[in-house]
Amino acid sequence: MMKEENILESEIRVIGGNQKPTKTPFTWLLIAIIIVVIVITALIVWWQWPKTSDKPAEPSLFEQEQPIAQPHPLIDWFASIDTILTVGTVTTDFTINDIPLRVYAPLNSKPHLEIGYSIADNCERSILFFQAADVRADNGKIVGAFVLHGKPLCWGLSKRGFCAIVNDEVTIGVADNSPLFEKATETNGDFFRQYPLVDNGKLVENELKSKAIRRALCELEGHVVVVETQSIESMHDFAQALVDIGTSNAIYLVGSSAMGWAMDAAGNGTKMGLWDPRKIKNISFIVWTK
Repeated sequence: MMKEENILESEIRVIGGNQKPTKTPFTWLLIAIIIVVIVITALIVWWQWPKTSDKPAEPSLFEQEQPIAQPHPLIDWFASIDTILTVGTVTTDFTINDIPLRVYAPLNSKPHLEIGYSIADNCERSILFFQAADVRADNGKIVGAFVLHGKPLCWGLSKRGFCAIVNDEVTIGVADNSPLFEKATETNGDFFRQYPLVDNGKLVENELKSKAIRRALCELEGHVVVVETQSIESMHDFAQALVDIGTSNAIYLVGSSAMGWAMDAAGNGTKMGLWDPRKIKNISFIVWTK
């Protein structure tokens, strides 16, 4: 038998002194947190690391991109016209954005508004005219503010686009209120409102979603012209085409089968639209005369 050892109270016996300390729950929690942080950091680095798909796509051998055609400025066309001596309407046709357009440019003429304009009585002295303001379907009255030879006939905003004719000068713009309304009344001028299409070179969206033959009164290359589509188009596509040809400002004119007339420099006249003398009474026209 082994001899029993006597241990004094002042002595402490260490049993298994070479064993490792046991990990507490707090230690395991700390390790888990460190692992989670490492994993999250690795994921963030991987996500933000440049990938092959982020590189610019190389054009296909069989799908080479074509340069976008430059807008048609009509500079050459205007330069070819004797704008000093020519009296009449000059026209040109071209296509932009797959939309065929025709431009009517009245030269050396006086613009003004008329109501109930008869083609039979005025075709000899008028070189260009188109319907201007809209009329209401229920009562036939003009829509929006309208001044005829200094006399206000209608009031109201309705449409933000406007045309003012003061001292034989046409101003096209977009505004809720324009001092040119009062200016027209003071100078025996004219004023009407229509849908805005282009404002300082920027497209103006409209709520009309249907398609029709479209017409617009435009400021283009320093000239006031009428632009007409030769196919039915949406208002948005028409306005975009006007922007792309360099129009600075443009408002809508009555399109589709609306009445119009153009006379060239040789005196040859062309009637446009569907003319019905019974419906002319309240219809307004923007007119250029010799």
